[in-house]
Amino acid sequence: MTNIATEKAALRAKMMILRDTLPEREQRSGQICARVQTLSAFATASAIHCYFPMRSEVDTRPLIAAALAAGKAVAVPIVVGRHQLEHSWIDSLAETEWVRGRFGTLQPRQIHPAHPGEWSVTIVPLLAFDRDRYRLGYGGGYYDMLLATTPTLAVGVAFAAQEIERLPREAHDYQLDLIVCEDGIRGDGRSM
Repeated sequence: MTNIATEKAALRAKMMILRDTLPEREQRSGQICARVQTLSAFATASAIHCYFPMRSEVDTRPLIAAALAAGKAVAVPIVVGRHQLEHSWIDSLAETEWVRGRFGTLQPRQIHPAHPGEWSVTIVPLLAFDRDRYRLGYGGGYYDMLLATTPTLAVGVAFAAQEIERLPREAHDYQLDLIVCEDGIRGDGRSM
């Protein structure tokens, strides 16, 4: 394991504990989802890609519900193999429409294939981020690969407490366009 990989692994463990113990996650998630909805790119998007939350991630269900209510198409990721994502369009958050998939994540019961390039905004989960808008994920590289090959606005959503000064970086790490937290938006004003 390289020094950077070792640093990332230690940081993942630390940030997972920090996020798991953060108080008022539901309230903070609601504030984050409301801020995302104020982005002009979100307002004008006809289709978005958004993860379905797991563990102590920012709960994106209010954002997904708002997008569906506004008539936007919503795609979600599905982990199908090591370092491999597929994507499906959804039209409901009803519990009966979802099943447990790989890693215990929820995925649509009926898959309606969505393909990179069919949406204009991608909402990205993370464990930590820095002021340069680099993110630390779970280490599978799923989002780095997706974002590197998909023409989309990449919007990370995170709790403000997940921000650190500088993340260890590797060549494949992808810089996000924006990161939306409960206390504000980090990023290039032109993307908002």
